[in-house]
Amino acid sequence: MPHTIEHYITDFLQYLQFQKRYSRHTIVSYETDLVAFKDFLAIQFGETPIQEIKPAFVRTWLASLKEAGNTSRTINRKISALKSFFKYQVKKQVLPSSPMAVISSPKNAKRLPQFVERSDMALLFEHVEFPNDWEGHTARLILEILYNCGLRQAELVSLQQMNVDFSNAALKVLGKGNKERIIPVSSLLLKSIKAYISLKNRIHPGQQNSHLLLNKKGEKLGARYVYTVVKKYLSLVTTIEKRSPHVLRHSFATHLTNNGADLNAVKELLGHSSLAATQVYTHNSIERLQEAFKKAHPKA
Repeated sequence: MPHTIEHYITDFLQYLQFQKRYSRHTIVSYETDLVAFKDFLAIQFGETPIQEIKPAFVRTWLASLKEAGNTSRTINRKISALKSFFKYQVKKQVLPSSPMAVISSPKNAKRLPQFVERSDMALLFEHVEFPNDWEGHTARLILEILYNCGLRQAELVSLQQMNVDFSNAALKVLGKGNKERIIPVSSLLLKSIKAYISLKNRIHPGQQNSHLLLNKKGEKLGARYVYTVVKKYLSLVTTIEKRSPHVLRHSFATHLTNNGADLNAVKELLGHSSLAATQVYTHNSIERLQEAFKKAHPKA
């Protein structure tokens, strides 16, 4: 009498446990996926010997998982479990070939960059109180420059005071690959920079030609210092998972694209070498358009 699929699943799980030494958690994960596939076969196609499982049966199961709302990541995990299972059966000469050989995995959806909502950024700059000391003024200017100019963290800490062009309201930024770019600066940010430099001339005299932003010892800021400042203040206004300097760069780009900025202009402002790197921000814009469409259109 031929063995049932349950027999082959049990044998495979024992192989993972005693020969591959997989963790209990991993084995349970394999077991869950394989049993779910077995149950699906029984319901859809009746009791099916392992030798008669066709790629079409697998595709039908995967389609049902997709229809049930499973993510590509979850489906890929189940595909991986089946591939391992059938590869083992080929190795044991139970099967001449694997039905998974012609099954391709769906692409995992790209994670969109996280960003801070405009209302939360307004809350930060209009209502959060910063200490009236050197560190407080430095923290506020760090946040203002990162959000208003979309700088990378490394670009911020290396920014020189002489890189501020007050006449043309612009910053000269040295980016990746030593590529320079010019970023327009708002009148409000220029005012903040002027006030900061004035304070620096009193607290740290003789540092006029140094880095724009300094710590309380009058030294160049460290990357960890900037990260700590950003995380601290973003935690006061947003609950998003990531609260790093790069999130402010994402927020800068997302808010520009959401307001209709030309994608090539955003590319230049960010210092991207290709438009492909900038296009990810259009997805956030499309999501907003879809939300507006669903709320407003009678046929949505």
